[in-house]
Parts: sequence; C-alpha cells; structure tokens
Amino acid sequence: MAATIIFDMDGTLIDSSDLIVNSINHVRHRLGLPPMDRQTILQAINDTTIHRPSFFYGVPEYSPHHLAWFRDYYTSHHKEQSRLYPGIKELLNQLALDHTLALATNAYRQSTQELLEHTGIGHYFRWVRCGDEVPNPKPHPQMLLEILHQSQTSKEDAVMVGDGKTDEEAAKRAGIPFVKVAWGWEEDGEGVQSVQELLERLQASTP
Repeated sequence: MAATIIFDMDGTLIDSSDLIVNSINHVRHRLGLPPMDRQTILQAINDTTIHRPSFFYGVPEYSPHHLAWFRDYYTSHHKEQSRLYPGIKELLNQLALDHTLALATNAYRQSTQELLEHTGIGHYFRWVRCGDEVPNPKPHPQMLLEILHQSQTSKEDAVMVGDGKTDEEAAKRAGIPFVKVAWGWEEDGEGVQSVQELLERLQASTP
C-alpha cells in the first residue's frame, strides 16, 4: 500500500474540460484565429510530442498577452465550467485516513488554487506542485521528485494517479508506479473504470 499518492488534477479529479477548451479558444479569438474543436484541444494537452504554443496559437512561445488572456477567461468562468468527477470527494476522504495525498499539476498556481477552492478539496493535499513553480513541468519528473523529497517518501512507497500520457511518462521517469483513470480526457477506454475500482487499487499492497 503506497504511503504517498500523487494525483494529477485536470481530467483526474476535476472535470475542467469545458474551461480549458474555452480558455484556449478565447485566446485564439483574441489572436484572430478560428476556434479549435474540443477533442483536438483535449488530445493535444496530453500529447507529449507536440509543441503547444505552436499548435494552439501558431507562435514559437507563449507571450505575456497569451497567458493574461487565458487567465482572465479562466478566472472569470472557473466556477460554472468546472466540477469534481462523481465520487472524488468521497475517495479523497477515504484515502486521507491512511495515506499522504499530494497534487502534481501543470496548471499554474493561481488556476490550481481557484479550482481547489471552488471544489473544496484543497485541504486533502499535503503537498502541491504546479506548472509555473518548476523549470520542467510534466512529463518531466521534477515536480514528482520534489514531492517525494519533501515528503521523505521512497519511490517504492509512492504512486501517481493521472489520466494521460503526460502523467504516465512523468511517473515512469520518476521511477514510481502509475495508475490511469479512464474518465479523463483521453478517449481510449483504458484505465481504471470507476472511483471504487481506483480506491481498491490504491488500497491494495501493489497498485
């Protein structure tokens, strides 16, 4: 049984798909670009092979304007365009009895804090690492390794839970087991099918 469980946020705990898609398309609108379809955006977010600034906005790197436009829309709409997946609060409540819970998300700290406060699950996580707090976000293992170091958890006593290739690759490079959930943004049908199954996997001796 893993002592420390590291969760991804978007697509794993929180269904923020509408919020992410609409925020990106808001920036594209400001740039004079047509909207991108929903599934293309969601697949690209978990695709570790693409260069996202070029893919989403046709630019070599994000500019301060891109980030500001994204955050403005995100902050203004996060309450009505995001929600917990069914059963997640009960899952965290149960796991917190016997495990240390952590969060590793590529979302920026401000966005993460807004979603955690809105959904009421922030207090479950002893450690939270965000995409703008490390030089190398997922799929690089840096934030996972930092959580292991801060929590004094060995790789053998940790597990990562996520919904896509970005999380899976980060866990693999960090040297810790990975459990994929099937309700996230990758529509391949692979992974744990229910919150109850996830609970049973995480409470087992080996994930």
